[in-house]
Amino acid sequence: MKLEQVIIVGAGPAGLATALQLERYGIKPLVLEMERIGGLLHNANLVENYPGFPGGIPGFQLVQLFKQQVKDYELNLLDSKLEKLEYSNGKFKFLVDGSIYQSLIAVIASGTKPRRMENLNIPEELLGKFSYEVFPLLGEAGKQIAIIGAGDAAFDYALNLAKRNKVMILNRGSEISCLPLLWERTEAEDNIQYHPQTSVLRLSPGPAGRITLACNNSKTFIVDHLIAAIGRDPNLDFVSGQFSKKVIKLENSGMLYFVGDVANGLYRQTAIAVGDGILAAMKIYKFLKEKV
Repeated sequence: MKLEQVIIVGAGPAGLATALQLERYGIKPLVLEMERIGGLLHNANLVENYPGFPGGIPGFQLVQLFKQQVKDYELNLLDSKLEKLEYSNGKFKFLVDGSIYQSLIAVIASGTKPRRMENLNIPEELLGKFSYEVFPLLGEAGKQIAIIGAGDAAFDYALNLAKRNKVMILNRGSEISCLPLLWERTEAEDNIQYHPQTSVLRLSPGPAGRITLACNNSKTFIVDHLIAAIGRDPNLDFVSGQFSKKVIKLENSGMLYFVGDVANGLYRQTAIAVGDGILAAMKIYKFLKEKV
């Protein structure tokens, strides 16, 4: 069984930045990508705080540039789902689609997963109309789309979809937690309606294959699609209880790194994730150099 020097979990901004910097040091890591290159950038309407792009750049376009770099560097990318991560006998062991990969160093850049609406029962026939992400709907036009949420993601999704659709934002409370800039743009967008103190209680099939949303205060809306953007949690489903007990020791030893959104809580920004990845790669290079 081949032993890799470094295995990176995730090919979003943090994971790719780690891999590219390691390549510059002559270290070729194995990158495990469980979903898609670029991570949450696929959802981003406009990335405006990443240096080098005056006026901002749509998330999808930035992903295309990332993919070109992956191609240019000939990164060793494995498109598979990581099922379990363990550590024993001085090696990290990654269970991937029934196969085991091993490494001396592990970088966890697995990002986040959407927080689920556990109290909302979604009829099976409506599953294709409900999503926690916006990118599957970016090709839609002339639709009525509802978004549940009041943070940056909800408003950013709305602005992205409102270019060719009618959008309503349903805020379960009255407080808005998005950037003031996003709120200003939303107020100026005729295709977006904002509904505070509006909770979705039930979903049911509507006319012409649409969704009927039964809300509090006897409100009812009929939409083509529904998106829930109520928060995100670290994507660490592959971490076992036994491995969790070893995390602090492995981090302190310089063999394990958590980078990007998986470790940064609310501070989910592309520039931060990239910086995390480059810093991790520099520390890994120093660690390996001193070990030889």
